[in-house]
Amino acid sequence: MAERQTATFAAGCFWGVEAAFRQTPGVVATEVGYCGGDSAHPSYEEVCTGQTGHAEAVRVGFDPDVVDYSELLAVFWACHDPTQLNRQGPDVGSQYRTAIFCHDEGQAAAARASRQSLQDSGHVRGAIVTEIQPLADYYPAEDYHQQYFEKRGMARSHLG
Repeated sequence: MAERQTATFAAGCFWGVEAAFRQTPGVVATEVGYCGGDSAHPSYEEVCTGQTGHAEAVRVGFDPDVVDYSELLAVFWACHDPTQLNRQGPDVGSQYRTAIFCHDEGQAAAARASRQSLQDSGHVRGAIVTEIQPLADYYPAEDYHQQYFEKRGMARSHLG
């Protein structure tokens, strides 16, 4: 039995991104938070100003015996538009940027290859602007943001 692994993705408002990953078999835990910024322990209100440099992100705990990192990358690409710079739909600002925060060089290599494969496939219009960078700091979001849609009866999940 493989040890649980972790991946971190940013793809716009973290509520919908978290819901997409929670529906993925092999994902055993999710948590929304902030990463890629300049200050320690930012609040939601601070991140929303766009001044901290943080992205709204989802930390995904997964069982690699059930789902591998490449499959998580497929969920990531499918749940947002990776050609939109600093926005997703009506949400605008650097906190909504598309980014993959890698936990190790293996994830970074897989993310770069996946991004290039998607770009070459012709399935997206325009250039993919998704950042791929090492995860430095990650700060959990406030409790009321965790499993936001589920708490409001807007999504169902196989996770507890």
